[in-house]
Amino acid sequence: MLSIGELSARSGVAPSALRYYERLGLIHSNRTSGNQRRYEQSQLRRVAFIRIAAQVGVSLEEIHESLHSLPEHRTPNKADWEKLSKHWRSRLDDRILLLQRLRDQLTGCIGCGCLSLKTCALYNPKDRLADDGPGPRILLAPEE
Repeated sequence: MLSIGELSARSGVAPSALRYYERLGLIHSNRTSGNQRRYEQSQLRRVAFIRIAAQVGVSLEEIHESLHSLPEHRTPNKADWEKLSKHWRSRLDDRILLLQRLRDQLTGCIGCGCLSLKTCALYNPKDRLADDGPGPRILLAPEE
C-alpha cells in the first residue's frame, strides 16, 4: 500500500490532483484507522493511464467512462489499453497534424482576425475571417 505522498512521488502527480482524481472516481484508496489514504500498487498504473490519456487530449469525463467500462472497474491491462486507445488514435493523429501546421506556420498569420500583423492586410483583408467565427481560422482550417 502506498501513502498519497508515495503515490505522488512515484507517479509525478501532485497530491491535490490525486485527491481530485479520487473525488471523480478515477482512482480509489482505502483509509487507515487514522483516516489516512492508502493506495494499492495498481492505482499507480491507473494514474499513468489517466496522465497519458489526458495528454492525448481525452477529457477526464471520457477517461472516467473508459475506466468504468472495464469489468469490476479494474486497472487497465495491456489488452484494455490497446482497445481503449484505438478510440483515441484519430484524435491523436489530428493533434499531430495541428502541431505540425503550427510549427510550420508559426511565424505566419494564423488568421485570428486581430489585424495587428503587417501581413494581416494580405491574409485577412478587411477582417473577412471574422465572418467564419472566432479563433485562429487559418490555422484550424482543414488542409486542402
